[in-house]
Amino acid sequence: MIGDNINRIRKEKNLTLSELAERAQISKSYLSNIERNLNDNPSIQILEKISKVLDVSLITLVGNINQNDDEYNQESVSQTLDELGIKKEELIAYKPVFEFVKWKNKQKEIDNVASNAIKKND
Repeated sequence: MIGDNINRIRKEKNLTLSELAERAQISKSYLSNIERNLNDNPSIQILEKISKVLDVSLITLVGNINQNDDEYNQESVSQTLDELGIKKEELIAYKPVFEFVKWKNKQKEIDNVASNAIKKND
């Protein structure tokens, strides 16, 4: 799934496998293995590099999560929480973590906009 998303987004951005690998500073063969789902568990650091080059969020890269997605509904959220051993009532305790992730994602967006503005001015 991750590999399929990377492949699709890379092609939408008109990047070759070599270009994405070079810009993300990972080997072409490693990227190819990810895209072909031979390596379906790349590290978060690798995914961050790829998402930065593709200019998409990690969420977009690892899966399509939205309210209309049948895979991501309340039942699957409940199942995931159960698998993690987290009760719905305990979610409030994780609010600071969610807020931090939201803040960090916003900072990345700001950094990307600033970086793109600098590149345009050069």
